[in-house]
Amino acid sequence: MAKSRARQYAVGVDYGTNSVRALVVDTADGSEVGTAVYEYPSGEHGILLDPKDPNLARQNPADYIEGFYRSVRGAVQAARKAVGLTADQVVGIGVDTTGSTPIPVDESGTPLALDRKFAKNLAAQAWLWKDHTAHAEAAEITEKARQMGVPYLAKCGGTYSSEWYWSKILHCKRTSPQVFAAAYAWVELADFVPGFITGNVDPCVMPRGVCAAGHKAMYNAQWGGLPSEEFLAAIDPDLVPVRRRYAPQAVASDQMAGRLRADVAAKVGLAPAIPVAVGAFDAHMGAVGAGIKPGTLVKIIGTSTCDMMVVPLDQPLADIPGLCGIVPGSIIPGMYGLEAGQSAVGDIFNWFAAHLAPKTYAAAKDVHAALTKEAEKLKPGESGLLALDWNNGNRTILVDPLLTGLLVGQTLHTTAPEIYRALIEATAFGALTIIQRFEEYGVSVREVVNCGGIAEKNPFVMQIYADVCNRPMKVSRSAQTCALGAAIFGAVVGGVYRTTEDAQRRMTGVKAKVFRPNKAAAAVYAELYTLYRKLHDSFGTPNGPGDLYPIMKQLIAIRDRARGK
Repeated sequence: MAKSRARQYAVGVDYGTNSVRALVVDTADGSEVGTAVYEYPSGEHGILLDPKDPNLARQNPADYIEGFYRSVRGAVQAARKAVGLTADQVVGIGVDTTGSTPIPVDESGTPLALDRKFAKNLAAQAWLWKDHTAHAEAAEITEKARQMGVPYLAKCGGTYSSEWYWSKILHCKRTSPQVFAAAYAWVELADFVPGFITGNVDPCVMPRGVCAAGHKAMYNAQWGGLPSEEFLAAIDPDLVPVRRRYAPQAVASDQMAGRLRADVAAKVGLAPAIPVAVGAFDAHMGAVGAGIKPGTLVKIIGTSTCDMMVVPLDQPLADIPGLCGIVPGSIIPGMYGLEAGQSAVGDIFNWFAAHLAPKTYAAAKDVHAALTKEAEKLKPGESGLLALDWNNGNRTILVDPLLTGLLVGQTLHTTAPEIYRALIEATAFGALTIIQRFEEYGVSVREVVNCGGIAEKNPFVMQIYADVCNRPMKVSRSAQTCALGAAIFGAVVGGVYRTTEDAQRRMTGVKAKVFRPNKAAAAVYAELYTLYRKLHDSFGTPNGPGDLYPIMKQLIAIRDRARGK
């Protein structure tokens, strides 16, 4: 239950791929009274790239620190103007970040990249979630776990990912040994920010969130925390010290990481000693901000997607192949947090718009709007096209970064809007594959709530998702669900609410507009989906159906029928 005191606020800080956003929220009803965004200045839209290696994606940790100061100060100033916010009205702070985004740090917990000696060394930067350079190491970790018969992969879909903690650290050792040798420890961004702003930066004891630990570092209480020293030593003995410099127990985000440092508080206009919640990943806190509960699938749709569900701890739950993790407390404390997702969605649309759209569309003020205007005139199946959504690999259910995109059915008459629509449809087919995987293993999907920029701004995409998945698509009430979820945990550690669920009931909701499936469109998409699955299984699994001969002819038949021939 909420306390009777009026006008208490929480701050949510959301570290995304290109920027950090701060949000000041009224804890009584979740209304947003102040926000500010800081775009990361380093690299290309905040990402440090290497033209020689398309799999590399790093970030400058200095951007994270300055981003906290600028975004929180801006949001507090905006709230001051809007509602007369005073510093003593802010009861708590929550932080969410991308992940797995591990940072090599020295013994004091300072990122190596802040040392002039390493400032220009890409390996000394934060290893952004979308960095896939460690695909060989991920495969090695997967194989070693299978050889040794250990259970560490059971809770993360059976396959370790190049996007995750241990594979990135191992790749650093093999490709940048001088950085690996200088790193005393490796700290996830989701743990670094709360540690930095509270002064709890000793890597050995700083609070580590169960979200990052469980979903990306193979942490689980069933086997005593992180993977054993024996297992890590079998991969590489130098991983053992990394394990030893990691807090032995990971905790949920309803726990305090510490209290706001006085010097940080002065820079952002808040009172010192405000409780700061343990950090978690953006999608997980976004799920909380979207009102996740048992039976609700929350889709955070942006450059990639994360698909989140929760199951009460007292209910039986199978290990689900292909998921990114099944972790107690990683979303809602007291429930299993289940994560799936797609490695690219908005990134695919942006790739096509930026690199392949003809001049007539590329010259438009908004190339996506121009393509969408023509694409939405098409009927399902009318283009004769079918695509696979693997332009950045596959996260779920195949967990394979070496898969690539595919477009089948193009002719000399194929147009840019037709391809654009086929790419959107492909991501919807990928979303349906994830829903089916949940339900195959007994996790019922009773409703879908979408959030993120695409869900907010693109009704065309939402309608295709409704038609392909053949179920209603709801949209979260907040346009800033990740930051709102972080603020919810700020309200909990600040003592306004006893539990996360109590806070959700007051602070979250969905929009009135619901995208409902069109029966005729859903029927065509069901037919196309069988062909998508044949491509999916043939190219994505070693023993797939393989008989691809009929697909082109079936696409032509569907196309001709859609055109009335």
